[in-house]
Amino acid sequence: MADAGSQTRHEVTVSGAERERFAPDVTPEWLVEESFRFLLEREPKEAILRQFALSEIERYFPEYEATISRRLSS
Repeated sequence: MADAGSQTRHEVTVSGAERERFAPDVTPEWLVEESFRFLLEREPKEAILRQFALSEIERYFPEYEATISRRLSS
């Protein structure tokens, strides 16, 4: 992720079960992209974990599943 000259790198894993649960009708890449949009609406890029499984987002933001499912089903 880059903005204003700074950049961060993140490694995100998406299991088949996570994809099926959160957004079965989109590609894993699109799911990750939208998930980062969700995260960036709530915290700066430097605060996002450098490595995580997609379902870990819910641990910090309980509204993640409902929000991401709604966004990607539209």
